[in-house]
Amino acid sequence: MEDTMLTKPMLMQSPVAAGFPSPAEQYAEAPLDLNRLLVSHPAATYFVRAAGDSMVGVGIYPGDILVVDRSLDATHGRIVIASLNSEFVVKRLCFRGGGAWLESANSRYAPIPLDGEVECRFFGVVTAVIHRFIQV
Repeated sequence: MEDTMLTKPMLMQSPVAAGFPSPAEQYAEAPLDLNRLLVSHPAATYFVRAAGDSMVGVGIYPGDILVVDRSLDATHGRIVIASLNSEFVVKRLCFRGGGAWLESANSRYAPIPLDGEVECRFFGVVTAVIHRFIQV
């Protein structure tokens, strides 16, 4: 086996079914580069670690790493990184009926209206989340 197969994660040729995998499907396609997979605009992309439980409804948990693209527009329905009065948050951006607000994905948190009382700046759109199931 080549050294690269021993040191780099590999992408399998066939997707895995929710059933029992076939031993014949365990042939590797190529080394997997997470930057190529998750980053479309390298010069405009950064990573940030999530804190809190306000976005668990969309699969963002405390400690997850978010992939954020500054080149994308903050539009309705996108999950964004915003600064509210100099505090960074991750929320879903909503526009409706002439109003705008930031919404959590946890019903314990109320929407935050963007009505001029809060200074809000957008710092990118979340394009992916890296989430561990177990700590190793």
